[in-house]
Amino acid sequence: MARVKGAMMTRKRRNKTLKLAKSYWGSKSTHFKMAKQAVKKSGVYAYTGRRLKKRDFRRLWITRISAAVAPYDMNYSRFMNGLKKAGIEMNRKSLSELAIQDAAAFGALVQTAKNAL
Repeated sequence: MARVKGAMMTRKRRNKTLKLAKSYWGSKSTHFKMAKQAVKKSGVYAYTGRRLKKRDFRRLWITRISAAVAPYDMNYSRFMNGLKKAGIEMNRKSLSELAIQDAAAFGALVQTAKNAL
């Protein structure tokens, strides 16, 4: 029986990694061994970044809501507590967008939260 060396599949696998490392600087984009390490590390960074993005956006929304309720003599935590007691379940993203786009509706929400407290 003939020996199968698998050169085609090996080359395909290496080319896939080198394609992912295409824009990297220096030998990281041309040498397979270095490209493999760089692609693996960049995957770790991408995974971490996707989690950090969620955290950063939540911080941004909370900051926006806090700034929007400040003119109503209220702070963020009391506002959120008032909404919870009033039975209003809105996420922070939509609350921050409402504060930016429609100040009158947001003001009504603040009054509802104040009354619930």
